[in-house]
Amino acid sequence: MAMKLNGKSPVSSDSDEKFMFFKDVSLGPHETQLRFRLIHFWEARNPVEKTLIGMEMLLIDEQGTVIQGFIPPGRIKKYLPDMKQGSVYRLNNFYGSKNKPVYRVADHIATVSFTWNSELSVLREIPTSFDEDRFRFHSYEDFQANCDVKGDLYDVVGHMKLVNGQTLIERPTLDEVKIATTRHIMVHLQSHDGPVMKLYLWDQAAADFCKKFNTYENTPTVLLVAAVNTKRLGGTLAQTSMSPTRVFMDYDVQPTIDYFNWLGSNPEIAKQVSADVVTKCETLTIADIFSYMKQEFAKDAFFECTATNDVVHGSAWYYIAYSGCHAKATKGATSYRVKISVYDNSGQTVFVLLGDAGCVLTGRHTSELVSSYFEANENEGADHEVPVPEALISTIGQTHKFCVKVTEHNFSGNTRAITVTKIVSLDTPPPTEASIENNIADTSEETVQTGNEVCEPSKSRGDSADEESKRTFDSVNPEKDKRPRCEN
Repeated sequence: MAMKLNGKSPVSSDSDEKFMFFKDVSLGPHETQLRFRLIHFWEARNPVEKTLIGMEMLLIDEQGTVIQGFIPPGRIKKYLPDMKQGSVYRLNNFYGSKNKPVYRVADHIATVSFTWNSELSVLREIPTSFDEDRFRFHSYEDFQANCDVKGDLYDVVGHMKLVNGQTLIERPTLDEVKIATTRHIMVHLQSHDGPVMKLYLWDQAAADFCKKFNTYENTPTVLLVAAVNTKRLGGTLAQTSMSPTRVFMDYDVQPTIDYFNWLGSNPEIAKQVSADVVTKCETLTIADIFSYMKQEFAKDAFFECTATNDVVHGSAWYYIAYSGCHAKATKGATSYRVKISVYDNSGQTVFVLLGDAGCVLTGRHTSELVSSYFEANENEGADHEVPVPEALISTIGQTHKFCVKVTEHNFSGNTRAITVTKIVSLDTPPPTEASIENNIADTSEETVQTGNEVCEPSKSRGDSADEESKRTFDSVNPEKDKRPRCEN
């Protein structure tokens, strides 16, 4: 693949017309001339109704200043035929509108908006040079600080650790037809020696990634993604593509070339596995999970573990969901908090099933089981503890795939019991990624602001669910409960 350097392209002309630099663009109408390179352009659509709001652009002038451009929908047909990424243009007459406060791709306070009398023409010869691109890279700490604020869309560069769950030791197979159907690719990306982050590429960004990846003769390792939105999903920092997102690999632009050369000079980094953040919902054995928890810099993480139920611990297999409830819990005021001993070929531990996870295991809600017991034992008082039901005892010997979460409770040694967030069929793909993808799909359509109108996307449901799960777990310390056994 030919190199595309991020340098300057010298051109010449005998034109000496007066023009304005981007740094001097202010709010309001301007009857003057701009000269710029068109870095990128994309459609802006209402995230709810999908209607076209306009055409957005990323422009750079000869001083290297970047500004965002905007063409209203009614004027797109006039200018679109002459628009080509990378070309240099002259624009006469424009309006300096206020740059939108959400999902920004440029630092400038103004946006160059095309008006009724704007005239755009290609400049084939000018007496100067223009940068081909400009990127805004930030550190992992910066991404953390700007997580979920819907502010700037920054750029990220790093080396790929996984592509759709496949390592790069052997070249991953990317099915373009399948990716076109699923609409996404998920990459685990590590920037220098920092933590690994999940990067979700959607729709056009996924297609661009697939095309570039398959074009390279050797397996590409370096990835630069421009304009990503940072979110915290499932307790992990993740980045997702947006409409203005662009994808570059090993030799596409100067920053990827520089990173590729740096990686070649630091081969130990490419082999390094950062325990700082675990971003893939990996399938681990019980022994592997405990090995992870012993690492010095372990953080909250999700895993999958296939294990067999050995013993159901009695006593507190449920709890009263509403505080101050003194009546018999017969109307849905209970929730699962059941402890089970499980084992696999590597070891044994205790899993704590909360809420829906217990319901999936038994196929019945706690309210139903508790209500049935009190109906059959009318003389029991409201404070009587319902013994472990047969629906739970009958699960002994069953093997399931458990989605588990390890937290500070485990790292600090306060408890060795591991919280189960979900139980899935052994024959179906892990649901954790799908649930995260649904969250991202809800928010991958960016907020678009034109003038004073802002169209907000629907709010993500995943973060609140995770917080609720955390609150539930924090309020219940499984190790403090009695643990009598109920045998067959």
